[in-house]
Amino acid sequence: MAEIADVFFVDGVRTPFGRAGQKGMYWNTRADDLVVKAMIGLLERNPDVPKDRIDEVAIAATTQQGDQGLTLGRTTALLAGLPQSVPGYAIDRMCAGAMTAVTQVGSAIGFGAYDFAIAGGVEHMGRHPLGADADPNPRFMTEKLVSADALDMGKTAERIHDRFPHLTKERADRFGMRSQHKLQAAYEAGKIQPDLIPVAIRSESGWGLATRDEGARPETTMEGLANLKTPFRPHGRVTAGTASPLTDGATVSLLAGGSAVKEFRLKPKMRMVSFAFAGVEPEIMGLGPVPSTEKALRKAGLTIDDIGLFELNEAFAIQVLALLDHFGIDDDDPRVNQWGGAIAVGHPLAASGVRLMNQLAAQFAERPDVRYGLTAMCVGLGQGGSVIWENPNWKGKK
Repeated sequence: MAEIADVFFVDGVRTPFGRAGQKGMYWNTRADDLVVKAMIGLLERNPDVPKDRIDEVAIAATTQQGDQGLTLGRTTALLAGLPQSVPGYAIDRMCAGAMTAVTQVGSAIGFGAYDFAIAGGVEHMGRHPLGADADPNPRFMTEKLVSADALDMGKTAERIHDRFPHLTKERADRFGMRSQHKLQAAYEAGKIQPDLIPVAIRSESGWGLATRDEGARPETTMEGLANLKTPFRPHGRVTAGTASPLTDGATVSLLAGGSAVKEFRLKPKMRMVSFAFAGVEPEIMGLGPVPSTEKALRKAGLTIDDIGLFELNEAFAIQVLALLDHFGIDDDDPRVNQWGGAIAVGHPLAASGVRLMNQLAAQFAERPDVRYGLTAMCVGLGQGGSVIWENPNWKGKK
């Protein structure tokens, strides 16, 4: 019987994230090509890892159709130049697609089945809008298994405001504004750029190069946010300023087992400690990370006080505020989303999990005083996902 092995996050990269739609920088770029570009960049950054030793490629997408379908893990592996001996598959857990890809291949590494694996995700929301061609079973409505609101993510966010009236629109606006400002400060300090893989793009004016996230709005003010429309409900509280924008982009990561790290003398950026997924009422899907985080902490034998850095996906400001409120963490806690989040950078659904991991790994390198970090996100249709990581640079007592 194989012994449980350590699972390491060796490296992760992503494309710059672009605005979805015809005016976005990736409108003329294929979804699978975004993955391929990121994967080639990842492999080039890690030349000491033999390509034929990669045991699996798992790539997630939420809307698996057209250039975002056809078993993305296998097709992108071939297009990126990996040997034909390297297998691959596609995966879908909506927003937590890349996170699930990481935990699935990580589990196989821990079991001893894999030495190396690539995991990531892509969403081209311009070409493939959320729910395109979906056909929800009519039983959901006729048997009242869920309310109609459950299929509209913005309405689920409004419901969290309903449930927790002390989490006001003003608090959500402030959180959204700070996300924009923190991302801008991180760019100015050179924190974001190291993990971005430039992508050639084509528009009516010719060829160009995507080197920076396209959707950020650093000029955001509280006054401006206060006057935005509430598209999900008349006189509601959720606006474009407190929600992640529709986004195109891809992420990929390299994971390895402890023996492979030793064999090739790699310097991993994080060690996987535990993970958990959990379900909640679909109508309040944004609360999903609360039970998944509690479960991951319990499995790791840790408490929330042991977590020194948080990377929480900002699908909506209210969703993050609800988690912070549950665990007694201040809205402006410096441990949380230090470099901004999805409200500013964008949320290409199935790709976002690895973006969280990239940013946590980079922060770990700067913070040897921090031992544990958390990446967590809500998931459409009432789920949450959480992964706890250990910092290999931690200088505490062994």
